[in-house]
Amino acid sequence: VQLQACGGGLVQSGGSVRLSCAASGRSFTTYVMGWFRQAPGKEREFVAGIGRGAVSTYYADSVKGRFTISRDNVENTVYLQMNSLKPEDTAVYYCAARSSTVILVNSRTYNYWGQGTLVTVSS
Repeated sequence: VQLQACGGGLVQSGGSVRLSCAASGRSFTTYVMGWFRQAPGKEREFVAGIGRGAVSTYYADSVKGRFTISRDNVENTVYLQMNSLKPEDTAVYYCAARSSTVILVNSRTYNYWGQGTLVTVSS
């Protein structure tokens, strides 16, 4: 599967951004989807994941209650709605796919990655 992420940009603290990740190739519904982020000088970290049927979700504690992951299995797209953004949310955000039924937080378990989109939150 090929992944194409978009939607990043510059936003003020407290603002909102919606990221999208369009998938092409093999059947989208065979993949658990995740969003990860990597800030300058830091390791890539898990942000949110969603199961194949769009029912199960899991969030990092740092974004719980502020971010929402969703997916459209007709449009083959996964979204990350980010609200109440903070400067510490500044990072390159990546979407990823893993051929499984289980949402995992380890980036090494994801088989496919998008190119990343930069979100910058100004204070």
